[in-house]
Amino acid sequence: MIQFPHTFLWGAATSAHQVEGNNKFNDWWEWEQHGGGKATSGQACRSYDLYSQDFYLAKELHHNAHRISVEWSRIEPAEGEFSQEAIEHYKKVVESLKERGLEPIVTLHHFTNPLWLAKKGGWLNKKTPEYFARFSAKIVDCLADKVHYWVTINEPMVYVYHSYILGAWPPELKSISKAGQVTDNLVAGHVVAYRKIHEIYKNRQLSSPMVSIAKNVQAFVACRPTLLNKFGVYIRNKYYNLDFLERIRRRKAIDYIGINYYSRSLVDISGFSYDELFVGGCKHNHSALPKNTLGWDIYPQGLYDILMMYKKYNLPQLILENGICTLDDNQRWDFIRDHLVKLSQAMRDGARVLGYIHWSLIDNFEWDKGFAPCFGLIEMDYNTYKRTVRESARKLAQVCLTGILE
Repeated sequence: MIQFPHTFLWGAATSAHQVEGNNKFNDWWEWEQHGGGKATSGQACRSYDLYSQDFYLAKELHHNAHRISVEWSRIEPAEGEFSQEAIEHYKKVVESLKERGLEPIVTLHHFTNPLWLAKKGGWLNKKTPEYFARFSAKIVDCLADKVHYWVTINEPMVYVYHSYILGAWPPELKSISKAGQVTDNLVAGHVVAYRKIHEIYKNRQLSSPMVSIAKNVQAFVACRPTLLNKFGVYIRNKYYNLDFLERIRRRKAIDYIGINYYSRSLVDISGFSYDELFVGGCKHNHSALPKNTLGWDIYPQGLYDILMMYKKYNLPQLILENGICTLDDNQRWDFIRDHLVKLSQAMRDGARVLGYIHWSLIDNFEWDKGFAPCFGLIEMDYNTYKRTVRESARKLAQVCLTGILE
């Protein structure tokens, strides 16, 4: 039997573009309309209107926290023009969480950019950190008295990798130099937003907030124990798992480490080119681990390894995403249980973990992969928008209620 602290945060996550529907003023919507990805987001899960249903189910599942994102393009649909209607909507969303005893964890940037910003170059524009800080201040000022936990930017290195190295997401650029520029601007954007948020709380004499990023992490493992592969593991871990965190930590702009963990990556390299060192994976199908429907290895040990690696920073850690896309709900529960076992082991070994937020509360629009991947604790019928709670969600609910994992 494993006992979690009574103060532990238990919950699930969503993001605006993936669940709300009809986010017509951002770069992703525009990209989808011109054939980007496998599907258009359309009405998604209609959570812009049906959010109270989602929160009711979260409460029924004994969650005490919930992670959402606010959609920048709704709040600032044109440059410098802020929609009071959208701001009031998100105030109601957060109030709805509070009414149900769900601690809000609010993300300010979850992959999408307002179309007006994209047309100015997006995160390649040196002014974007200031645009982001202005938007952040606008919405934070309205929600400060209701929100303690903030996430400025979701998975900055995933955004850089898919949009500026692979060129698979908008704006579909493949440029190492541009990827570096975007990374620099994302660091700057986080830092200036972090300081704005703390300034707002201080000026309003509110207790100091907890502000971070959601850092996607991978467990990098040498496919074969060659020196080159070990060097590849070191380089990827440094660049992908550590660099962004190190940069914002040096600027004293992080209060906790937000972690999104899903899988491992086998490293098998044969040279020193950029693609070999940073992009390619195992070419020989060496992994015998079970996989999710996207082919990602299921590797709970990686979560333990990451938590212990970050322990050196002496900051609390919060799991902001962990989950599996599968149509086999038994596999979903096995995934959750096995990761919670490793999470508790890391806590026994000294990692300060604040909580576990599962991805996702409901099945949703999975970016360029469309609606096929099913990550939800709750099944979504996209014809009727009926939500159906899965058995894995009910098993997790018992852990949330008791703090005990059998």
